[in-house]
Amino acid sequence: MLKQFLNLKLSQKLSPQQIQLMKMIQMPTQAFEQRLKEELVENPALESGRDEEQELYEKDEFDNNEEYDDLVGSDNIETDEINIDEYLSNDETPEYKLQANNYSDDDDDREIPFAAQTTFHQDLLNQLDTFLLTEEERNIAEFLVGSIDDDGYLRRDVQDIVDDMAFTQGIYTDEKAVEKMLHIIYDLDPPGVGARNLHECLLLQLRHKTPTEYIALAINIIENEFDAFIKKHYEKLMLTFEISKEQLKKAIEEIEKLNPKPGGTFDSSSSRSIEQIVPDFIIRIVDGELELTLNSRNAPSLHVSKDYQEMLQTYKDSKDKSNSQKDAVMFIKQKLDSAKWFIDAILQRQETLYVTMNAIMHFQQEYFLDGEETKLKPMILKDIADMVGMDISTVSRVASSKYVETPYGTKLIKEYFSESMKNDQGEDVSTLEIKKILKTIIEEEDKHKPLPDDQLAEILKEKGYPIARRTIAKYRDLFDIPVARMRKKI
Repeated sequence: MLKQFLNLKLSQKLSPQQIQLMKMIQMPTQAFEQRLKEELVENPALESGRDEEQELYEKDEFDNNEEYDDLVGSDNIETDEINIDEYLSNDETPEYKLQANNYSDDDDDREIPFAAQTTFHQDLLNQLDTFLLTEEERNIAEFLVGSIDDDGYLRRDVQDIVDDMAFTQGIYTDEKAVEKMLHIIYDLDPPGVGARNLHECLLLQLRHKTPTEYIALAINIIENEFDAFIKKHYEKLMLTFEISKEQLKKAIEEIEKLNPKPGGTFDSSSSRSIEQIVPDFIIRIVDGELELTLNSRNAPSLHVSKDYQEMLQTYKDSKDKSNSQKDAVMFIKQKLDSAKWFIDAILQRQETLYVTMNAIMHFQQEYFLDGEETKLKPMILKDIADMVGMDISTVSRVASSKYVETPYGTKLIKEYFSESMKNDQGEDVSTLEIKKILKTIIEEEDKHKPLPDDQLAEILKEKGYPIARRTIAKYRDLFDIPVARMRKKI
């Protein structure tokens, strides 16, 4: 049986503008610049730069105007009349209110020219030109190169490659022909490219080296006792190959010179474009006091197009207003509304970024004045959210993707956040301090007898930081430090 009834409830939803604002707050400087360029292209009523002949479309001009959204006129035509005065600039507004003083001409052109590059796979294809190959062989070799991942590995079975070429390329071949071309790939630079696993990759690189006593021993170890080698069972290796400790050490040194990711060799070459980190904030020490500034690229100067203002003025002055003119003005109004919101959003983004970073700077004042990481206080998102009166999610958006330039280097803001832990004196200390001490202990340990986790926990306890062994293991994983047995050196 169907019933009809009324149900009243309160619900809170974010408007599309609020969602866009949250996205803009989360954007780092470079992404924000790209978003700004897109908006300037999409909205012809919005222009950048400082032009004395063009008035800025600033927030203060509209916040106190209660009639902004009142588009109802006294005309008998159904199309709403538009109050043009609301969209025209006020000549009495002082010019100093319409200018941004934190903009420098040096900031105008920040784009870095990049040289044209040859990709890793293109370089491999270029090397194939040095071989005399039939058309079929060339097609197979090119398919194999295209199947190699960025690390330089071919992580596919030969039979799968044969089937894939038949279905996707119409190339019908067999495993023998593919294996033949695979050995051609093995001869390409960098050595080890095209290997199907680490074991094969190391062997390929060793066989490319000039044969010596220790190279031959290294090949023998990798080829016949690879499992014992990766598990660092050195005593077993010395017994199996009847060699001395010094001989094993020399062979292992040859293996350690190899590259487990040959594809990375090309990526890190001089032809690779260097990605630069653009700091969103700058902290400097001036006369013993901290000074925070927002990167000026986050504070662009925007204004409404003069042409659009003139179109509105023409519409206002005309006595006969046709429907086509009204449609054009409605379009202009939409673009002006969009421009107003965008400029307001930029202003709010600037304020949110500055207020949040300012709170972080004062919370960690001792660290920013000294630079000693042990002076970093325990700090969580809620601490900053309570200081600035914002939601935790907003603080998280600011911290997760922004960089700050300090006298001690440029760092990701979220690195300054950490949980607290009590030492043996009952004082709250940052887990960052404990992690740094742990890393130092491991770096200074005797690599012939590396310290297991329980001994590391005992050493930290002696230093006044009583933490469990499982916590030591968690911190090791954060630093990508292996267990004691895997840190052992002969």
